[in-house]
Amino acid sequence: MTRMSLPTPTLHTARLRLRPFDDADADDLFALHSNAHVLRYWDSPPWTEPARAARFLAVCRQLAEEGTGARLAVERGADGAFLGWCTLNRWNPDYRSASLGYCFGEAAWGHGYATEAGRALLGWAYETLDLNRVQAEADTRNVASARVLEKLGFVREGTLREDCIVNGDVSDSWVYGLLRRDWQP
Repeated sequence: MTRMSLPTPTLHTARLRLRPFDDADADDLFALHSNAHVLRYWDSPPWTEPARAARFLAVCRQLAEEGTGARLAVERGADGAFLGWCTLNRWNPDYRSASLGYCFGEAAWGHGYATEAGRALLGWAYETLDLNRVQAEADTRNVASARVLEKLGFVREGTLREDCIVNGDVSDSWVYGLLRRDWQP
């Protein structure tokens, strides 16, 4: 598979700034990922030790170095408040495909931030990486996340039955796809 480095971009929208993570984000990351309510539909349990944030940040650097994706902190432009993050990972230049993911804190819910950040990241991805397809998955109980993906133009393509078991809780995921020809910047 062809590989190239993938410099993590800084992107600006009307209300947001998406930027590479740095070590100063560790506390905000831990607060986000240790919140059981935020992570109730996540594919792994909430973090219990702050060292997990350092590992997350190491993976961000690794994604960029290996050229397999980009993980961006999302902050409000007006005051620099950390809202969450979004990622484009599993980039495969041969298949011209990648996956989209995101996680936002409760204070950011219901304001359209995930949709706005997702649109900016997808715009960068389609312009920069010559993608044909972006895939995303959402827990079938996570109606808000499904709505974000549908607003971005994703089409629900199927259900992964019982694909996640977190703390004994079995759940299904919906698979979504967005093809270049259907992308509306």
